[in-house]
Amino acid sequence: MQILLANDDGIHAPGLMSMAKELRHLGEVTVVAPAVEQSGVGHSITYRSPLQVDEVQLTDGFVGWKVHGSPADCVKLGILELCPSRPDLIISGINAGSNYGINVLYSGTVAAAIEGAFFGITSIAISLNVSAPPQFERVAAQSLKIIRDLQVRFPQPGLLWSINFPPCDQQVQGIEFTAMAARRHTESMEKRMDPRGKPYYWSSTDPLSHHHADVGTDVHALARNCVSVTPLMFDLTDQLRLKQTTNEE
Repeated sequence: MQILLANDDGIHAPGLMSMAKELRHLGEVTVVAPAVEQSGVGHSITYRSPLQVDEVQLTDGFVGWKVHGSPADCVKLGILELCPSRPDLIISGINAGSNYGINVLYSGTVAAAIEGAFFGITSIAISLNVSAPPQFERVAAQSLKIIRDLQVRFPQPGLLWSINFPPCDQQVQGIEFTAMAARRHTESMEKRMDPRGKPYYWSSTDPLSHHHADVGTDVHALARNCVSVTPLMFDLTDQLRLKQTTNEE
């Protein structure tokens, strides 16, 4: 099996290398990741400037490709140019930080998986809440079990999944298939003043407590220290509204 591994935390991120080691149990792994951290860039792509790519020596004998671009760029390049053959599976992560609820729409980690799904390749984004010191090797081993289970239960190609782990200082209470939460409690910006008296702003952090923990959602699962496994789609069409407009005609 040919596996393409990407992320948004950068080519030298510890979560990436922990996942690379585990994925060796499934097949041949090609690592293609951003040169620098690209958290929160969503599904941005580079098309007005060239994409520079460097081959880099990583740990444990891995050779990876460092891309001066976005996570989606990395996956596109991996599929079209850098993998020795067309990937059978694409993994993005392990991300240092959760990607639950509407954060999915901002996430470079999830965007990398979406790019893979565009090509009809099953793609899985893996994220870890890092409110406690992360144990990436342990989470990578747990992720491998879930990946294998998904491959057996859902063998059709082109599926898209987002997996979120609770913090490593919590005992995992189970694994749940969930919906993506679509509501927040609060939004905020933190206003500060620079030394010259000019205001500037920091986007606030987005903890679990800022989201509605509706039953059956990823937020609800993580709030109870369960691993959430969420099937996603990149078709943003509001099918209900579309049917209504058709009926009106």
